[in-house]
Amino acid sequence: MPASIADPAADDSVSDEGLMQRYAAGEAAAFEPLYRRHKDGLWRYFLRQGCDQASAAELFQEVWSTLIRTRTSYRPSARFATWLYRLAHSRLVDHWRLRRPQDALDEDDERLADSEHRSPPARAGQAEQAQRLLTALAGLSPEQRQAFLLQAEAGLSLEEIATEQGVGRETVKSRLRYALAKLRKELADVWP
Repeated sequence: MPASIADPAADDSVSDEGLMQRYAAGEAAAFEPLYRRHKDGLWRYFLRQGCDQASAAELFQEVWSTLIRTRTSYRPSARFATWLYRLAHSRLVDHWRLRRPQDALDEDDERLADSEHRSPPARAGQAEQAQRLLTALAGLSPEQRQAFLLQAEAGLSLEEIATEQGVGRETVKSRLRYALAKLRKELADVWP
């Protein structure tokens, strides 16, 4: 029997979508290569979004738990990575929605920051900039905001965003162009 049928972990030529379909059908061994292929990228995704180690670990675990829990509803209508990062993006948005901007720095971060960044005027400026960004993002249409965040946070391509939003590639390009123009206008003094 070929290794790809007996043991999907032994064959890296099996697509992510194929592995996920096998996992959804009850083949538990198909989970390991999916996890191995995507664990590092998913971990970095959360860290690059400004999460501390503890939050990143919690979000990371929640995404994999959601994948396991919802595996039978998976349909390969897009790349597996698109589906996985949609789960991650949704969880990340929920995470940030629950946090207030001024809670973003924990005690370890404060000790590591330069004294000039810890000064009251600097912290006030950081909180103001964070609030301005959130306000600018809130000023975008829901479609523009989602397209921008899927590209900026999840690193999805125009085609993947189009699939996610159920529109054409050119529509996504327009949404991103308008979103960037609005954000640059609102944040012109800090974003050239």
